[in-house]
Amino acid sequence: MANLRKTNLATTVTVTSTYAGEFAGEYIAAALLSASTIDDGGLTVKANISYKEVIKKLATGALVTAAGCDFTPTSTVTLTERIIEPKELQVNLQLCKKSFVDDWESQSMGYGLGQTLPPKFSDFMIAHVAAEVAQNTELCIWQGNVAASSNNSFDGFEKIILAAASSIPAAQKITKTTLTASNIIAELSKVVDAIPGSLYGKEDLFIYIGSKAAKFYVQALGGFAAAGLGANGVNNMGTQWWNNGSLSVNGVKIFVCPGMSDNKMYAAQRSNLYFGTGLLNDTNQVKVLDMADLDGSDNVRMIMRFTSGVQFGIAEDLVQYA
Repeated sequence: MANLRKTNLATTVTVTSTYAGEFAGEYIAAALLSASTIDDGGLTVKANISYKEVIKKLATGALVTAAGCDFTPTSTVTLTERIIEPKELQVNLQLCKKSFVDDWESQSMGYGLGQTLPPKFSDFMIAHVAAEVAQNTELCIWQGNVAASSNNSFDGFEKIILAAASSIPAAQKITKTTLTASNIIAELSKVVDAIPGSLYGKEDLFIYIGSKAAKFYVQALGGFAAAGLGANGVNNMGTQWWNNGSLSVNGVKIFVCPGMSDNKMYAAQRSNLYFGTGLLNDTNQVKVLDMADLDGSDNVRMIMRFTSGVQFGIAEDLVQYA
C-alpha cells in the first residue's frame, strides 16, 4: 500500500509590496467597525453562559382593589420565558513563515530552524483578528441570520424581533420607508409617538438606528429650513453643529448601531435587549502557535474560539420600524 501524506494548507498570504530602504515597522488595515452596540453600552451583557440561559418574563393583571377586612387574592401572575443560546464560533488562520522570509521582515525572524513570525506582524495580526471578530459581532447583533450565512453568524435582533412581531402591539409596529435627510425627522417622530407611555422617560430607553440614518439626522439638523429648524440648523451653526456628541429626538436618546440594516429602527430599553456570551474576554484573546516544535513545519496558527448570541425580553415593550 502506498504511503499517504496529509498536507496542511496555509491560509493564503499574498505579498504585493516591494522593499525600499528601512521598513517603517507599521502595518495598516482598512477601518473596521467595532462591536459598538456592546462597547458603547447599548445592550445588557450576560456573560458566563455555558450553554443556554432562560430570561424570565413576569406579567400581572390589575393589582389594586378596594380595601376590606379579609385577605382576598386578586389579579393574576403569568410567567413566561425566552431562551438565549450563544452560538459557538471560531477563527482559524495558518500562515507560512516563508511568505515573510522573502519579504523585508526576514531580518527580524531569525534564520534556519529558529525562525519565528515577525513580532510586529504577529502583534498586528492579533489586533486585526480581534477587530475583525468585533466587526462580525456587530453585524450579527442586528443582521445575523444563521439560515442565510456560511455558519459564521448567530441570529440577530432584526430576525428574532420580526419572528415575534405578532406579540408586538399593532400601534408599536411602523412600516418602514426609504430614509432620507428630508424625511428622517418625521420618521423618527413616528417611532417616538409609538413608544408606550409606560416606557417614555425611562433612563435606559433608546431609539436604535443605523449609521446611515444617523448621518441623515445630523444632516437634517444642520439646516433644512424645515421642521422648525431654520436654514442654519441647530444654534444657527449649519453643518458645523455636530462634533460626534450624543443625539436625541423629542426627549428620547438615540443609539447609533453600525451593524444595523438601512431603513430600520427600534425603540427599546437597554435592559430589554441582551447579548450573551461565555467568557466576555474570549473575543479579545487570540492564541498564536508556532508549529515548528510540534510538526517541524514553517507554519504559524492563530486560533480564537468564542460564543455569541442575542435575545430580547418582552416583545410588548418594543417599537419596530421595519
